[in-house]
Amino acid sequence: MKDGIARRTLLASLAAAPLAGWSQASPRLDRITVAGWSKPITEVLPLLVEDDKGFYRAHGIELAYVSGAGSADAIRNILGGQADVAFTDPGTFFAALDKGEKLRAIYDIYPQNVFNVVALKGSGITKPADLKGKKIGVYSLASGTRQALQVLLHSAGLAETDVTVVVTGLLNFAPLMQGQVDATAATDTGLLIGRRRGLPEVNVIEVGKYLPVSSDLFVVREETYVQKRAALQRFLRGYRDAAAWMMQRPEEAAQLAVKRAIDGTDPALNLEIIRLRNAASVSDLTRRSGLGTMDVASLQAAAETYRKLGLIGKPLDVAKSVSQDLLPGRRGEPG
Repeated sequence: MKDGIARRTLLASLAAAPLAGWSQASPRLDRITVAGWSKPITEVLPLLVEDDKGFYRAHGIELAYVSGAGSADAIRNILGGQADVAFTDPGTFFAALDKGEKLRAIYDIYPQNVFNVVALKGSGITKPADLKGKKIGVYSLASGTRQALQVLLHSAGLAETDVTVVVTGLLNFAPLMQGQVDATAATDTGLLIGRRRGLPEVNVIEVGKYLPVSSDLFVVREETYVQKRAALQRFLRGYRDAAAWMMQRPEEAAQLAVKRAIDGTDPALNLEIIRLRNAASVSDLTRRSGLGTMDVASLQAAAETYRKLGLIGKPLDVAKSVSQDLLPGRRGEPG
């Protein structure tokens, strides 16, 4: 009898041991908050599926997301302490550096330039010079669409004062279709959604043909780069894993967008958006060196263009504000 009791007691203690060991070994999660340029839409799905996939928890990160209305909002949120990492475009990054902010770009989210300016087929607008004197829509005055427009105007020897800029809101082609603007600056996904909503035939001026530079970067304050270095490394591993999953399992991602993205009600449209973002996430450089690798020479050339535009006032040595050492696989870090 005593042997039976002892045996049951031993088995019970062995059964409880894994639970006790797990409790003691459970890692503390470091919180990283990302300031986005948008609300939680399908385009930023790798930041929205943590409750479903746990990409960041797997690397010891508790992820949070703060919405914005343009890239400038994302920078303001990290400067104001509301977030650790800004999801922002290079032009906004350059403008902040120009003002003396101490920032570091740590990951290239979209190495491809996804911006464009769109006009109806019969408008006669087919090249940047045709924009002179026209009303042009942008998502917001703080968005990358406005800067993309300025780049195109500059390529034709024009300035923003040569056109009338109209704020139309995010992914909104209604003003173009209704004749309230002559053309509108957008992204590839914005154009896709517009076409799905009945946008007729259009002429598309691709900004990347005039300025081949990344569309978006992860940017942090210098202080955050120093103080949260290890957590940022693990955050980037989590993001890399989430982006790779979206490339490998686009159909699954499209279904999760129905639940996690505020614009994700149509799985078929989600899948098209996801495929565009997957394509924008890779380049010849990232294929050689891994997702997130930044093309410093391209960023430097873009900074010089922005100075010529008058968007920044002084020369920038971009290499001093770009740090690739936090990327997965760098300096002995796990790939």
